[in-house]
Amino acid sequence: MSRTEASSASLAVKEEIDIDQVWIDYKAGPSETVRNLIVEHYLPLVKYIAERVHSKLPSEVDCDDLISAGIFGLLDAIEAFDLSRGIKFQTYCAPRIRGAILDGLRAMDWVPRLVRSRTNKVGAARNTLEKQFGRKPTHDEIAEEMQISMEEYDKIRKDSSTVGVTSLDRKFYETDSSREMRELDILVDRSQANPLNLAQRKDLKDLISKGLSRAERLIIILYYFEEMTMKEIGMTLDLSESRVSQMHASVLARLRAGLAHRSGQLYQELDN
Repeated sequence: MSRTEASSASLAVKEEIDIDQVWIDYKAGPSETVRNLIVEHYLPLVKYIAERVHSKLPSEVDCDDLISAGIFGLLDAIEAFDLSRGIKFQTYCAPRIRGAILDGLRAMDWVPRLVRSRTNKVGAARNTLEKQFGRKPTHDEIAEEMQISMEEYDKIRKDSSTVGVTSLDRKFYETDSSREMRELDILVDRSQANPLNLAQRKDLKDLISKGLSRAERLIIILYYFEEMTMKEIGMTLDLSESRVSQMHASVLARLRAGLAHRSGQLYQELDN
């Protein structure tokens, strides 16, 4: 396109153009210059549809990507539009623009459409049964509602377990402050030990092992803190499993008696 044509096109867009005449000129002799005039005229419609779709999507989806996909739908609609049918172009192109945007979203989705569709059916069946029973339905009830076998239902559940993926930069919720709360800000780091829990665990270990013999203390620590079985503890202490179980029961009885005595003292102090 020459500079003269570009200047004319830009001037025509800035001024109020006769879009009906532009359509007649384009269908009489299609050219890129005239087509660009039509695209720029209907670009606000593309933005409007893209923003409406975007309002129902997670914040990590870029609205500009939806607008770009919608423009492809607009171009296809321009090429296929038939003036002789006597309908408004806005009415004709809106579904095509929306369809192109949805196709673009599907292309971004790494989950196969079949898996997504079957996952949605499971969700619909669950919601139906919840309304019917007034409680959460069991897996057997959902499979029966969908008229599929439990084996097939388990496969759908396994496939759908990979569907829920989110961005750590996704906005968690709106705040009054200028700083946005993101998913990353509220993520719990379970690899780090909580100092308070460690201190409480140590105090509890010291409390329950106080006054016990070495063997009794090891039995309690290995069983409750190291999660070893009675048989494993017996092999460690060179005792039989029945002897370890007997000593464990004896220690528990003494601990209960001691705790009951301390509880009684505490209530007396509170009353005084």
